[in-house]
Amino acid sequence: MIYASDTIKADSLRPQVFGFSPSKNVKNINGILFKYFEEDGDLVPKKVNGLVMGANIVGIFYPFLLAFNLPDALSKGSLNDDYEVVSENKMNKINGLQLSLINMEPTMTNGLEINVSSNINSYAITNGMAVSPLYNLHHEIKGVSVAPFANVGQKCRGLQISLYNSCEDFRGIQIGAWNENGKRKLPFINWNFRKQKNQKP
Repeated sequence: MIYASDTIKADSLRPQVFGFSPSKNVKNINGILFKYFEEDGDLVPKKVNGLVMGANIVGIFYPFLLAFNLPDALSKGSLNDDYEVVSENKMNKINGLQLSLINMEPTMTNGLEINVSSNINSYAITNGMAVSPLYNLHHEIKGVSVAPFANVGQKCRGLQISLYNSCEDFRGIQIGAWNENGKRKLPFINWNFRKQKNQKP
């Protein structure tokens, strides 16, 4: 039994070309991961070098629900001052491309993220570029965030392009109809390149 248990652990750590999630036996993918959604308590963090395709159908309906209360949902929702930071070893780590309807799991993406409904109720970090046909929601992003309607984040370094851009701890440039950061609020273009007071570490 001990040998069988060790074999299962070894198989879960061995990189696979294709994988499916939820799964407790898949942890490393060098290729493509097809995922749905894992509850926080059941989440087994995955490391993917390649492509992640998320098919959670909630992402199709969420934009319509959000439209009824967009300002409040963008300023609150999972992005508030009391958000819980998730340690890196408890997050999915994607080195490559994340292509999803919606992401509801703690995830670090190093590369390109394309989400229809972005990141909802999840601690999300993107190092690279985030693109959405609607809006981008991130706790942390370093790079470029592009969406037609809104970019909202807690800690942002780089460039935001959208009709509405908002990030409290911001360093970089914001381009849009209305832009907000911890330094100032301006239409069309806003910026900040200095450390702001009362920032979280």
